[in-house]
Amino acid sequence: MTAPVITALYGALNAILNIVLANRVSTMRKKHKVSIGDGDAPELQLAARTHGNNAEFVPLAIVMMLLAELLGGNSAVLHTAGGLLLAARVLHAVGMPRKSPNVFRFLGVALTWAVIVGISGWVLYLRTVV
Repeated sequence: MTAPVITALYGALNAILNIVLANRVSTMRKKHKVSIGDGDAPELQLAARTHGNNAEFVPLAIVMMLLAELLGGNSAVLHTAGGLLLAARVLHAVGMPRKSPNVFRFLGVALTWAVIVGISGWVLYLRTVV
């Protein structure tokens, strides 16, 4: 069995994005002098939800990618899913501070969900042909 290098790539890139988003939360905490909670500061609430949303969805997508790769999934499909996931998470982060509805946030959510559902279905199939 080979190492899951494709999942490792997108896991690492998404981890870096997550740290960038976490740093935005820390910056807002410092700016608004809030240690715990959000201090009713809209900027901090926005940064926290942007980071939180990323932290909620990316691990599930990466685990599903890992399962697909370990089950012998096609590398082009894995790269496509990983690239779409990363693009989706960047779009979501860009769209969060914009007035709703906006295309960035919509596409970020839609693509994230599509990647997770698509890979999940693929994993259900792959497990039957191993």
